[in-house]
Amino acid sequence: MASNERVERLTLADLRPDQQAEIVRIESQDAVFKRRLTSLGVVPGAPVVLDRSAPLGDPRIYTLMGSSLGLRNSEARNIQIHLK
Repeated sequence: MASNERVERLTLADLRPDQQAEIVRIESQDAVFKRRLTSLGVVPGAPVVLDRSAPLGDPRIYTLMGSSLGLRNSEARNIQIHLK
């Protein structure tokens, strides 16, 4: 990869309803937040889809490992994803 190429980093907040993704990592410095998300199944490799969002777009509901998880966009920006 050339040094001038920019690698786009997508977060859960960037996910659209017609897209499927998998979790890459949690990028928060808050250890309690990371531990809570991990206990809810937000782990690398876990598939995730956007289920629905509130009328103004925040919070959003994601389907992750057969469960629904509601997150604010500010929280979802801490979760890096890779589109499938």
